[in-house]
Amino acid sequence: MRLRHLVVAALAVGLGTSARPRPAVADPLLEVGGDKMNVEAERLDVDVNAGEAVLTGKVILSKGDLKVSCPRIDLKFNTSPHITWAKGSGGVQADVRGVHAEAPEVELDLVKQSLELRGGVRFTRGQGWLQAEKATIDIATAKVSLTQVKGSLPVPPRGP
Repeated sequence: MRLRHLVVAALAVGLGTSARPRPAVADPLLEVGGDKMNVEAERLDVDVNAGEAVLTGKVILSKGDLKVSCPRIDLKFNTSPHITWAKGSGGVQADVRGVHAEAPEVELDLVKQSLELRGGVRFTRGQGWLQAEKATIDIATAKVSLTQVKGSLPVPPRGP
């Protein structure tokens, strides 16, 4: 049980912090706030020697306004222990402030500071939606790149 707490704590620290400090130059438009990441799963399997762990069964990660859920998350961690890589699979759903995203899988590389949704991504908010084959988010800069995009975005009605 102590090992389970260690891995969950490592997950919270590793996914909740950046590997490199960044100076603040302005208030963020969106803050995935809080100082911890909450984790829920039906099962956790850890291979300490390999530096790997697997969370399965209704996995939910949440931090501030961000909530990610999927059936399985594979993790790799170093000896610190800090999470260096995570992959969610089996149908990933993410919600943050009214934006909902769905994809078959998501990969988080904390060394490269990138998050990639792939396999057919769908974003929805209100009446608007976008579909893409892949969405890549640079965590440090918050820049988003989509490939093979199509969608529908609402426009305001014309005035009198």
